Amino acid sequence: MTVRSAAAWVLVLAAWLCTARGAVAQATATRNVVLIVSDGLRWQEVFNGADSALLNREDGGVRDTASLRKEFWRNTPDEARAALLPFFWSVIARQGQLYGNQKKGSVARVTNGFKFSYPGYSEMLTGRPDPRINSNSAGPNPNVTVFEWLDALPEYRGRVAAFGTWKEFDDIFNEARSGIPVRAGWEPPFGAAATPEERLLDSLYSTTTRLWDDIAYDSFMQEAVLGYVRTRRPRVLFVGYGETDEWAHARRYDQYLRSARRVDQFVAQLWRAMQEIPQYRDSTTFILTVDHGRGGGRRDWTDHGRDVDGAENIWIAVLGPDTPPLGERTETTQVTQSQIAATLAALLGRDYRQAVPNAARPLAEVIAGKR
Repeated sequence: MTVRSAAAWVLVLAAWLCTARGAVAQATATRNVVLIVSDGLRWQEVFNGADSALLNREDGGVRDTASLRKEFWRNTPDEARAALLPFFWSVIARQGQLYGNQKKGSVARVTNGFKFSYPGYSEMLTGRPDPRINSNSAGPNPNVTVFEWLDALPEYRGRVAAFGTWKEFDDIFNEARSGIPVRAGWEPPFGAAATPEERLLDSLYSTTTRLWDDIAYDSFMQEAVLGYVRTRRPRVLFVGYGETDEWAHARRYDQYLRSARRVDQFVAQLWRAMQEIPQYRDSTTFILTVDHGRGGGRRDWTDHGRDVDGAENIWIAVLGPDTPPLGERTETTQVTQSQIAATLAALLGRDYRQAVPNAARPLAEVIAGKR
């Protein structure tokens, strides 16, 4: 066993020991949590809708500007964002809470300094930045994620799962060590599938021509997630959509916007499907966020990373039975990506910081009775 793997097992053991001493923070109505990420989706579009400066061929790579403007351009930011993300603004904004509209004094940021994917996912899942995670090819995560920590509890053992279109999620969740089922990239999601629908989906994963070698299509993963929820009934679930980031890097603002709207449709579909299942109805919380921001100008909106100003700015949304319906936060607030891990645990009545004291505190205002 290497020094690094031995250290990781020490962390796992520490998490188990803290769990064994009891980690209940308070009674909550939430019994299931889904953490959803749309990779690289900017706060600017989430809160303001389509950017008119990018609805063109030169800066946005748009193929049919007239069609795109008809789809997404509106006279006001409120109208434009509702056209882009209808479920987000008709349901989540009315029944939950949203952070990150800097124009209204609400700031949400990453704290890892790198401002790209693996460091961002690790920060949100472990509650703190780690300077060792400085590459998208950093290898198996040496840190115990809140998903692995919850899976160590008898109540959640075998009821935790992760789905992501990016192949690196196998390492981000350290599937080999944690034992959490992770369906990442182009890996067929069901393997020894039990139903004709699952076998068909596995076949499509295996035989479809790939636009990106390391990123599967969001639509394929969506069907896998829905099937898994209906047959396996996880209690804690991660869903990572990747096309928004890929199309932004390709400077295709048209496809970026359409991918964002599809993610909104997928979230709505998953929410409604889960509300139809007794286990999930009125006892499930969705946390929605992004792994990093992007640049804010006409040229650098496609990029992110340490040297890109504004790529530290993100957004966070929460919808569930414990979250007071305060909607879009407009008072001066500052929250961080690192608060997501402890928030996820606290919604389930668990104190993640008891096991990981240097993790950031939960977002208290999204949990009823907490201030």
